[in-house]
Amino acid sequence: MHQLALDMLRLGYDVSGSDDEIYDPALSNLRESGICPEKFGWFPEKIIKDLDFIVLGMHARAENPELLKARELDIKIYSYPELVYSFSENKKRVVVAGSHGKTTTTSMILHVLKKNKVDFDFLVGAKLDGFDRMVKLTNAPILVVEGDEYLSSPIDRVPKIHKYHPHISVLTGIAWDHINVFPTFENYKEQFSIYLQTFEKNGILFYYKNDSNIVQILQNESLEIKAIPYEGLDREEGSLIRYHGKVYPISVIGKHNLENMHAALMVCRELGISEGLFFDSIADFTGAQKRLQKLFDKDGKLVYLDFAHAPSKVKATCSAFADWYDDKPLLAVLELHTFSSVSSAFLPEYYHSLESADRVIVYLSPHTFAMKQMSMLTSSDIQKAFDHPRLIVITNPAELKEELERQELKDYHVLMMSSGTFDKLDFSTINF
Repeated sequence: MHQLALDMLRLGYDVSGSDDEIYDPALSNLRESGICPEKFGWFPEKIIKDLDFIVLGMHARAENPELLKARELDIKIYSYPELVYSFSENKKRVVVAGSHGKTTTTSMILHVLKKNKVDFDFLVGAKLDGFDRMVKLTNAPILVVEGDEYLSSPIDRVPKIHKYHPHISVLTGIAWDHINVFPTFENYKEQFSIYLQTFEKNGILFYYKNDSNIVQILQNESLEIKAIPYEGLDREEGSLIRYHGKVYPISVIGKHNLENMHAALMVCRELGISEGLFFDSIADFTGAQKRLQKLFDKDGKLVYLDFAHAPSKVKATCSAFADWYDDKPLLAVLELHTFSSVSSAFLPEYYHSLESADRVIVYLSPHTFAMKQMSMLTSSDIQKAFDHPRLIVITNPAELKEELERQELKDYHVLMMSSGTFDKLDFSTINF
């Protein structure tokens, strides 16, 4: 939301906004732009008839006082995806959807398009090297969107991906997430079935062929789209891949990233980028921020940070890291941060998701549970759910820092996974 606000400011709009909590980097970005609210909270007196429109995020609740005032004054209210679509009705829209791999696949596409000087707009969920923003809406003929299946707004309770109406799309895989709004897996899976009905005429879908849930949906649906399968690229020794008899260097790790790269290749070819140009361009792509981002590399010891939080993401990331860097044992550190992950009903979905790690730390933030108004999980809940023989639970950042600095763990690679911040733990202060 804050990135969208900054882009609207670049477009010449007068922008203001409200929130009850704002953290960095959003806080610093908004302050530097001059549009950070002086006070956090909700102030209905700020909502006046002269406003052109309001963009409503999911963090606000349906009874939010500013929202109630806006509806009373009959001010136009957009959800985040509705506003993006309103700026892109005349563009070719590319949407990357699925339960995992969206950010990386989208980032790969953006990286290649930029290196080949293609004019495009975009929306992506992470900071990328070479890009000074995460949202760009101009007069470019192409829009590339990381498509989120979470709800559009508290008064528009349908997934964001239903709003974009793609001409080209990737569907990476379907694994249950967002239990707070999709209480069953069938309900969650249905959202992707509906999504496939929203494509523009003669739309193209690139789908991961080894995902049985996608295959089942495609078999059961009568769709007027062209569905084309993809799978992972073939890895050669080291950081090389083979495609159509040629060998190319890459700078990312993991089987799942070779799947993401193949999807990005197919999209870029559809947008006019040749196979050779794609691989020349992708060779130096190192990933998006917090997507297998290297934090530390010294004397053969590696520390990586990843956004993984849903069970399928955790399993894929942990397995990829253990497979790629098998010269040392692996310590996996996972913060349970999202509504689904801290729900006792959903917790069993993590069963054996960290089995590739030699040791495991599960981090629980009391503040996260308080903000979500949920009861704190117990160590026995965690032990039973993950079923890992060398797992400990930690609940404060000082203790986590102390554990990561233990001499016994100096010879371990470390993989940190979270969509949160480990209670604002400063990684630069840790003596890995």
